[in-house]
Amino acid sequence: MIQISETAAQRIQNLKLEEKKEDQAFLRVEVKKGGCSGLSYKMNFDTEMRSGDKVFEANGQKLVVDSQSFLYLVGMTLDYSGGLNGKGFVFNNPNATKNCGCGSSFNV
Repeated sequence: MIQISETAAQRIQNLKLEEKKEDQAFLRVEVKKGGCSGLSYKMNFDTEMRSGDKVFEANGQKLVVDSQSFLYLVGMTLDYSGGLNGKGFVFNNPNATKNCGCGSSFNV
């Protein structure tokens, strides 16, 4: 299971509007090799489902991950921190044993 906080859902909706994405567009989150801690998060809007995709919906938004990335993301909550000291999207990932300072890279 992957959760989407209310603040993250609001930010996703705002980004969809700003980028003029279609209503059926969803947020795809992937885990790729790279980053200072070994693995990094990649996010983009998509409209095409792929074989093996897992779909999670919360607070009116849909988040999709491929089956390989899901192994690293199970139990995660996607949050958003704004404001003057905000970081943007925050991955509260219980599987990460090490995170980089910017929050976009991790290791398990």
